[in-house]
Amino acid sequence: MKFLNVLFLAVSLLLSALTLTVHAEDKPSILTVITSPDTQTQGMAFVLSLQSVKQGATVRVLLCGPAGDLALKGAAETRLKPKGMSPQMLMNNLMSQGVAVEVCALYLPNAGKTPVDLVDGIGVAKPPAIAAAMLAPDTRLFTF
Repeated sequence: MKFLNVLFLAVSLLLSALTLTVHAEDKPSILTVITSPDTQTQGMAFVLSLQSVKQGATVRVLLCGPAGDLALKGAAETRLKPKGMSPQMLMNNLMSQGVAVEVCALYLPNAGKTPVDLVDGIGVAKPPAIAAAMLAPDTRLFTF
């Protein structure tokens, strides 16, 4: 009888480990690319990204073109209804959740800026890394 209990326990532990592995691999990966200069569009991109994080997704944000301005120190902020949050506030909330936020490689040189001009914690994307993320079979790409 003891042997069956030990066997049952071993099989249960193995199944639990396999279940955890499957769920870890099922975690969706999202790449959110924001290019729009529209504050509401930017805000909604961050809101949806934050909700995705809360629902278990791994999220990475890439800011390009006019949306790159969000990454600059001292950028003007527009608060949106109904919560009174600006896109920058939402972006900072995402970063506090461990989300990587980067500007595209072309943004800084074409805006006449350097990495020193970026808000702390925001990086400059490396095209090979972004391409790899885009091509990964488990990545969902959202553009705003």
